Amino acid sequence: MSIPRSVADVIGHHVTLEVEGIDRMYLNVYQPGLQSEKQAACFFRFHRGQPVASSFLMGVMTNDFLRGVEAFVEKEQIPVVLFKKGQRKDDVAAEHRARFQGREGILFLGKAQEKACVFRTEKRSDAAGKKYAWIVKSTAMVSQFYWYAIDEDFGPFFLKFCTYFP
Repeated sequence: MSIPRSVADVIGHHVTLEVEGIDRMYLNVYQPGLQSEKQAACFFRFHRGQPVASSFLMGVMTNDFLRGVEAFVEKEQIPVVLFKKGQRKDDVAAEHRARFQGREGILFLGKAQEKACVFRTEKRSDAAGKKYAWIVKSTAMVSQFYWYAIDEDFGPFFLKFCTYFP
């Protein structure tokens, strides 16, 4: 039987990954405790201390994250690229790498609208007809951020962040 492992488990056991001759590698990191409707509701009720779990609260977190990114981009003067539909992100990254003067650093922040799993609030009614909010899983077009960078040891890479909770 295979048990899912968290990043903390891997780091905690000092596992080293060595790979030769690979073109690219994908590593997905996510918070497994926030992947279901009930877990998301519990996060807001118990971790954040909110009386009601609502997608409104997710929007507040998203807006805080976006303001932080905008401040960082402005402070560090990082170029921002708005990817067009059908545009190859690797081609854009290659152009930026060719112009990059440093040994390592952030090349640019790419932004794209892509479909992602999200949580939404829907109104439900109990047996007595009393309305209440309920968190449901859905999909939506949301902004995805692609941080393209070069590391002296690792080489070129990108980190992709969904701007919407979780």
